[in-house]
Amino acid sequence: MEWDGLSNVQQQEVKRQMEVISRGAVEIIPEEEMRQKVMRSVVTGEPLRVKLGMDPSAPDLHLGHTVVLQKLRQFQELGHEVQLIIGDFTGRIGDPTGKSETRKQLSEEDVRRHAETYQKQIYKMLDPEKTKVYYNSEWLAPMTFAEVVSLSAKVTVARMLERDDFTKRYQRGLPISIHEFFYPLMQGMDSVALKTDVELGGTDQKFNLLIGRTLQKEYVIETQVAITMPLIEGLDGVQKMSKSLGNYIGIDEEPNEIYGKSMSVPDELMLKYFRLATDLASEEITRLEDGLRDGSIHPRDAKMSLGHNLVRMYHGREAADAAQQHFVTVFQQKALPEDLTEYMILEEELEDGKISLVKLLTLLGFAASNGEARRSIQQGAVKWNGEKCSDIYGEFVPENGDVVQVGKRKFARLALS
Repeated sequence: MEWDGLSNVQQQEVKRQMEVISRGAVEIIPEEEMRQKVMRSVVTGEPLRVKLGMDPSAPDLHLGHTVVLQKLRQFQELGHEVQLIIGDFTGRIGDPTGKSETRKQLSEEDVRRHAETYQKQIYKMLDPEKTKVYYNSEWLAPMTFAEVVSLSAKVTVARMLERDDFTKRYQRGLPISIHEFFYPLMQGMDSVALKTDVELGGTDQKFNLLIGRTLQKEYVIETQVAITMPLIEGLDGVQKMSKSLGNYIGIDEEPNEIYGKSMSVPDELMLKYFRLATDLASEEITRLEDGLRDGSIHPRDAKMSLGHNLVRMYHGREAADAAQQHFVTVFQQKALPEDLTEYMILEEELEDGKISLVKLLTLLGFAASNGEARRSIQQGAVKWNGEKCSDIYGEFVPENGDVVQVGKRKFARLALS
């Protein structure tokens, strides 16, 4: 389609859409094909089919996921159709991207349970009216072995070893299971099955997205454009945000938890979080950047703004205001929260009138296991009536009104039965 054949109004619309699509993207591969697809859509009125695949490998979505979800929402606002793939089939293998060893395969039950929570959470970001949800078991599960062999013949082992993570494992003599090679092929078949026009992913997904283009060409389908989005580091400031690393902010977490975690974002990453994980206008982000640079805005105040915006996006303005007040009351004024959880200690939970701190933390739900409880104590995160506890073997004689604290956001007041 020729640019000169478009009216001035159509040309302006193509420019507008390309500006929105390009904003924040790392790469558009290839960009000229993207422009051609947008031009055709503007002229015909037919929306583009824009795909994102998500394997339900963990039960919750976090801010790292929202970077691509926000770009999807922008496509929806431009009038395009979102194809959201729940990888209930690919999720059983697990994406090997960035992994130094073969991933543990998930059970069907795990995948199904996680997929249900994904569907509830994605509509905090996407318009359900413009989102089509698919499960890739629909077309992958019925494939015969002959069809799988035919599929595998379309990509060479040499091409697979172009992947950085596979190359490193091969060079170090670490095992690469054959089924891991099938992961990008299956992701590519999603694009074949749905005739996808555009696929989104993080920069670590570039190889998988390009395999989608390869397979569409093999099956004589118009090839998709691949758009990669930046990855966002977690609260440790180093590694990619991940549930397994514990450096994440979950979008379905309690408002106080989201706000409190936001205050732990490293100063040097604040603006990146604002740009990639909030819906704040670019002018407002520029104002924050200028203020942080000239000292007129304190980093603490910027983080409070970040926390308020994140809670507002996923829980509403009222919850955001309450979370901010909670933080000011508890941490800036060093007071206890008004809604302090009360835990009744039963007589059978005591031994000679005492209870071990490790056991208590698990009973309170402040630690998922004894090991996690011990780590919290060793890291200096546990306090009893405001006094830091450092002995993992510590025992206490609880009294009515004793307050146990873990980290900055977990409090409980004890009561005796």
